[in-house]
Amino acid sequence: MTDHLPIPDREGKLRLKEPHGWFAAGRGFRSSLGLLSDGAFKLFAYLSLDADRHTGRLAATHKELASALGKSKRIIGSYVGELKEKAVCNFYPAKNQFGATVYEITDDYWPYHRIGPCRESPEDKSYVGAVRDCFEALGCMTGKFGAAEIETARQMQKRSLPLAVIRDAMLLGACRKYSSWLNGAATEPIRSLNYFESMIAEILEKPLPPGYSAHLRRKVKQLAKNWNESTNSVPEASQ
Repeated sequence: MTDHLPIPDREGKLRLKEPHGWFAAGRGFRSSLGLLSDGAFKLFAYLSLDADRHTGRLAATHKELASALGKSKRIIGSYVGELKEKAVCNFYPAKNQFGATVYEITDDYWPYHRIGPCRESPEDKSYVGAVRDCFEALGCMTGKFGAAEIETARQMQKRSLPLAVIRDAMLLGACRKYSSWLNGAATEPIRSLNYFESMIAEILEKPLPPGYSAHLRRKVKQLAKNWNESTNSVPEASQ
């Protein structure tokens, strides 16, 4: 699908105005028109357009989908249930309601030949493993580095994001989270790798000065220690 109709060249062949970003809407896509309700079809179309072409997968939270489609999270939940009931999508849910679910369009509705997870290279595994190790070492998040986070890390690699930038973004985010808690803000723990997207963009736009990464690592350790000591020293509220 594309926003513009293709135009013929001088030999009468059709040419796309935008050669990238389009989706091959085949037989499965057409059959879903009569299978799904209007809202569920809109969600299916959104997932199809944004899913990785090699895997047919997209990692997203209900909040992100609700914002993209202009719907409530409750309505998105009902659309997701319909896609699952009609076997249009498989789902790999996050550990909690704040994490990203991985949506995988089934073979009958995915027009591309799928590259399975068995083809993951050692380099891919090393990249994802490095992201996981840093994420789990922060100490200010909930849940584990599950399927949704693995998919997000893979997408980061496909975007050619340097590991150093991702590590710095996670350290920066952890420093801000601990500082917020120590200053009395009742904010949620970090629940998803997607939390660090704004910090990644921040660092890409303005790289950190030399030596600042080591400073962030030391600061995270100190802030984590201060936070743990403060929580352990607070007496239980009287009954």
